[in-house]
Amino acid sequence: MKELSVFIDESGDFGAYETHSPYYIVTLVFHDQSVDISRSLSEMQSRMRQKGVPDYTVHAGPLIRREGEYKNLSVIERKQIFDRLYHFIRIFDITYHSIVIEKKNLPEDIGLNIGITKHLSAYLRDNAEMFMRYDKVIVYYDYGQLELTNILVTLFNTLLTNVEFRKVAPADYKLFQAADMLCTLELLALKCDNKTLSQSELKFFKSGKDLYKSYIRAIRKKRI
Repeated sequence: MKELSVFIDESGDFGAYETHSPYYIVTLVFHDQSVDISRSLSEMQSRMRQKGVPDYTVHAGPLIRREGEYKNLSVIERKQIFDRLYHFIRIFDITYHSIVIEKKNLPEDIGLNIGITKHLSAYLRDNAEMFMRYDKVIVYYDYGQLELTNILVTLFNTLLTNVEFRKVAPADYKLFQAADMLCTLELLALKCDNKTLSQSELKFFKSGKDLYKSYIRAIRKKRI
Protein backbone atom coordinates (compact mmCIF):
# COMPACT_ATOMS: atom_id res chain seq x y z
CA MET A 1 0.00 0.00 0.00
CA LYS A 2 1.41 3.39 -1.00
CA GLU A 3 1.00 6.04 1.68
CA LEU A 4 1.60 9.77 1.66
CA SER A 5 2.14 11.62 4.92
CA VAL A 6 1.14 15.28 5.07
CA PHE A 7 2.44 17.19 8.09
CA ILE A 8 0.72 20.54 8.62
CA ASP A 9 1.56 23.52 10.79
CA GLU A 10 0.53 27.16 10.87
CA SER A 11 1.94 30.56 11.74
CA GLY A 12 -0.44 33.28 12.88
CA ASP A 13 -3.91 33.37 14.40
CA PHE A 14 -7.52 33.91 13.43
CA GLY A 15 -7.74 37.24 15.20
CA ALA A 16 -8.09 40.61 13.50
CA TYR A 17 -5.21 42.15 11.59
CA GLU A 18 -2.41 43.45 13.80
CA THR A 19 0.80 45.12 12.67
CA HIS A 20 2.87 42.56 14.60
CA SER A 21 0.98 39.65 12.97
CA PRO A 22 0.04 40.65 9.42
CA TYR A 23 0.13 37.18 7.83
CA TYR A 24 -1.38 33.76 8.28
CA ILE A 25 0.68 30.90 6.87
CA VAL A 26 -0.21 27.22 6.49
CA THR A 27 2.57 24.84 5.48
CA LEU A 28 2.09 21.27 4.25
CA VAL A 29 5.10 18.93 4.24
CA PHE A 30 4.81 15.86 2.00
CA HIS A 31 6.61 12.58 2.64
CA ASP A 32 6.25 9.37 0.67
CA GLN A 33 6.21 6.65 3.34
CA SER A 34 8.19 4.29 1.11
CA VAL A 35 11.23 6.54 1.64
CA ASP A 36 12.80 5.62 4.98
CA ILE A 37 13.90 8.57 7.11
CA SER A 38 15.24 6.64 10.08
CA ARG A 39 18.87 6.67 8.94
CA SER A 40 18.86 10.41 8.27
CA LEU A 41 17.29 11.05 11.67
CA SER A 42 19.84 8.84 13.42
CA GLU A 43 22.71 10.63 11.70
CA MET A 44 21.32 14.04 12.67
CA GLN A 45 20.86 13.00 16.30
CA SER A 46 24.35 11.47 16.39
CA ARG A 47 25.93 14.71 15.16
CA MET A 48 24.01 16.65 17.81
CA ARG A 49 25.26 14.33 20.56
CA GLN A 50 28.84 14.62 19.30
CA LYS A 51 28.59 18.39 19.73
CA GLY A 52 27.08 17.97 23.18
CA VAL A 53 23.75 19.43 22.10
CA PRO A 54 20.57 17.66 23.34
CA ASP A 55 18.04 16.49 20.76
CA TYR A 56 15.60 19.34 21.34
CA THR A 57 12.09 19.54 20.00
CA VAL A 58 12.60 22.38 17.56
CA HIS A 59 10.13 25.27 17.73
CA ALA A 60 11.78 27.61 15.25
CA GLY A 61 10.26 30.92 16.35
CA PRO A 62 11.07 30.60 20.08
CA LEU A 63 14.48 29.15 19.17
CA ILE A 64 15.34 32.26 17.14
CA ARG A 65 13.92 34.64 19.78
CA ARG A 66 15.61 32.79 22.68
CA GLU A 67 12.36 32.02 24.46
CA GLY A 68 11.10 29.18 26.66
CA GLU A 69 13.38 26.16 26.89
CA TYR A 70 16.02 27.94 24.78
CA LYS A 71 16.40 31.04 26.98
CA ASN A 72 19.69 29.89 28.51
CA LEU A 73 21.31 28.91 25.20
CA SER A 74 23.77 31.06 23.31
CA VAL A 75 23.32 32.10 19.68
CA ILE A 76 25.90 29.49 18.67
CA GLU A 77 24.06 26.71 20.50
CA ARG A 78 20.70 27.74 19.08
CA LYS A 79 22.13 27.96 15.57
CA GLN A 80 23.47 24.40 15.93
CA ILE A 81 19.98 23.14 16.79
CA PHE A 82 18.37 25.15 13.98
CA ASP A 83 20.95 24.17 11.38
CA ARG A 84 20.75 20.44 12.07
CA LEU A 85 17.02 20.32 11.43
CA TYR A 86 17.38 22.69 8.47
CA HIS A 87 20.08 20.45 6.95
CA PHE A 88 17.84 17.41 7.43
CA ILE A 89 14.96 19.18 5.64
CA ARG A 90 17.21 20.34 2.80
CA ILE A 91 18.81 16.99 1.97
CA PHE A 92 15.92 14.67 2.68
CA ASP A 93 13.40 13.65 0.02
CA ILE A 94 10.45 15.78 1.13
CA THR A 95 8.58 18.65 -0.50
CA TYR A 96 6.33 21.37 0.85
CA HIS A 97 3.72 23.95 -0.04
CA SER A 98 2.89 27.11 1.88
CA ILE A 99 -0.32 29.10 1.74
CA VAL A 100 0.25 32.74 2.67
CA ILE A 101 -2.69 35.00 3.49
CA GLU A 102 -2.19 38.73 4.10
CA LYS A 103 -4.77 39.66 6.72
CA LYS A 104 -4.71 43.44 6.20
CA ASN A 105 -7.37 43.73 3.51
CA LEU A 106 -9.53 40.76 4.45
CA PRO A 107 -13.17 41.35 5.37
CA GLU A 108 -13.84 40.92 9.05
CA ASP A 109 -15.16 37.81 10.79
CA ILE A 110 -14.79 34.95 8.26
CA GLY A 111 -12.44 36.53 5.74
CA LEU A 112 -9.46 34.44 6.83
CA ASN A 113 -11.51 31.22 6.81
CA ILE A 114 -12.61 31.97 3.23
CA GLY A 115 -9.07 32.82 2.12
CA ILE A 116 -7.55 29.62 3.50
CA THR A 117 -10.40 27.52 2.13
CA LYS A 118 -10.06 28.97 -1.38
CA HIS A 119 -6.28 28.57 -1.54
CA LEU A 120 -6.16 25.09 -0.04
CA SER A 121 -9.06 23.72 -2.08
CA ALA A 122 -7.47 25.07 -5.27
CA TYR A 123 -4.15 23.45 -4.36
CA LEU A 124 -5.74 20.08 -3.62
CA ARG A 125 -7.69 20.14 -6.90
CA ASP A 126 -4.71 21.26 -8.97
CA ASN A 127 -2.58 18.46 -7.53
CA ALA A 128 -5.23 15.74 -7.46
CA GLU A 129 -3.10 13.54 -9.72
CA MET A 130 -0.27 13.53 -7.16
CA PHE A 131 -2.61 12.53 -4.32
CA MET A 132 -4.29 9.85 -6.44
CA ARG A 133 -1.00 7.96 -6.76
CA TYR A 134 -1.39 6.89 -3.14
CA ASP A 135 -3.71 4.38 -1.54
CA LYS A 136 -3.83 6.40 1.65
CA VAL A 137 -3.16 10.03 2.56
CA ILE A 138 -2.39 10.50 6.26
CA VAL A 139 -2.71 14.06 7.56
CA TYR A 140 -0.80 14.93 10.73
CA TYR A 141 -1.81 18.06 12.64
CA ASP A 142 -1.72 18.98 16.34
CA TYR A 143 -5.26 20.42 16.26
CA GLY A 144 -3.73 23.60 17.67
CA GLN A 145 -6.34 25.89 16.11
CA LEU A 146 -9.95 24.75 15.90
CA GLU A 147 -10.77 26.91 12.87
CA LEU A 148 -7.90 25.46 10.83
CA THR A 149 -8.69 21.94 12.03
CA ASN A 150 -12.26 22.27 10.70
CA ILE A 151 -11.04 23.57 7.34
CA LEU A 152 -8.48 20.76 6.96
CA VAL A 153 -10.88 17.98 7.90
CA THR A 154 -13.61 19.31 5.61
CA LEU A 155 -11.47 19.91 2.51
CA PHE A 156 -9.29 16.80 2.66
CA ASN A 157 -12.26 14.52 3.20
CA THR A 158 -14.35 16.26 0.55
CA LEU A 159 -11.75 16.47 -2.21
CA LEU A 160 -9.69 13.33 -1.61
CA THR A 161 -10.41 9.69 -0.90
CA ASN A 162 -8.73 7.39 1.64
CA VAL A 163 -7.77 10.23 3.98
CA GLU A 164 -6.89 9.57 7.61
CA PHE A 165 -6.26 12.24 10.27
CA ARG A 166 -3.87 11.78 13.17
CA LYS A 167 -3.32 14.17 16.04
CA VAL A 168 0.39 14.74 16.46
CA ALA A 169 2.62 15.91 19.31
CA PRO A 170 5.52 18.02 17.95
CA ALA A 171 8.09 16.12 20.02
CA ASP A 172 7.14 12.84 18.33
CA TYR A 173 7.75 13.80 14.68
CA LYS A 174 10.69 15.64 13.15
CA LEU A 175 8.63 16.21 10.01
CA PHE A 176 6.06 18.14 12.03
CA GLN A 177 8.92 20.21 13.40
CA ALA A 178 10.02 20.63 9.78
CA ALA A 179 6.60 22.09 8.92
CA ASP A 180 7.00 24.52 11.80
CA MET A 181 10.45 25.58 10.57
CA LEU A 182 9.25 26.01 6.99
CA CYS A 183 6.35 28.18 8.19
CA THR A 184 8.87 30.31 10.06
CA LEU A 185 11.20 30.60 7.06
CA GLU A 186 8.33 31.65 4.77
CA LEU A 187 7.35 34.32 7.32
CA LEU A 188 10.97 35.47 7.60
CA ALA A 189 11.17 35.76 3.81
CA LEU A 190 8.18 38.11 3.85
CA LYS A 191 9.67 40.15 6.68
CA CYS A 192 12.98 40.26 4.85
CA ASP A 193 11.29 41.54 1.67
CA ASN A 194 9.51 44.23 3.70
CA LYS A 195 12.58 45.03 5.82
CA THR A 196 10.73 44.27 9.05
CA LEU A 197 13.05 41.66 10.58
CA SER A 198 13.27 42.02 14.35
CA GLN A 199 16.49 42.61 16.27
CA SER A 200 16.50 39.02 17.55
CA GLU A 201 16.06 37.71 13.98
CA LEU A 202 18.86 39.92 12.66
CA LYS A 203 21.12 38.80 15.51
CA PHE A 204 20.38 35.15 14.76
CA PHE A 205 20.84 35.33 10.97
CA LYS A 206 23.25 38.31 10.87
CA SER A 207 21.39 40.03 8.01
CA GLY A 208 18.49 39.65 5.61
CA LYS A 209 20.98 38.97 2.84
CA ASP A 210 22.56 36.10 4.78
CA LEU A 211 19.12 34.73 5.65
CA TYR A 212 18.17 34.53 1.96
CA LYS A 213 21.53 33.22 0.81
CA SER A 214 22.03 30.59 3.51
CA TYR A 215 18.48 29.39 4.12
CA ILE A 216 15.56 30.59 2.04
CA ARG A 217 16.99 30.29 -1.46
CA ALA A 218 18.06 26.66 -1.00
CA ILE A 219 14.96 25.45 0.83
CA ARG A 220 12.57 26.92 -1.72
CA LYS A 221 13.83 24.40 -4.25
CA LYS A 222 11.60 21.97 -2.35
CA ARG A 223 8.49 24.13 -2.60
CA ILE A 224 5.76 22.82 -4.91
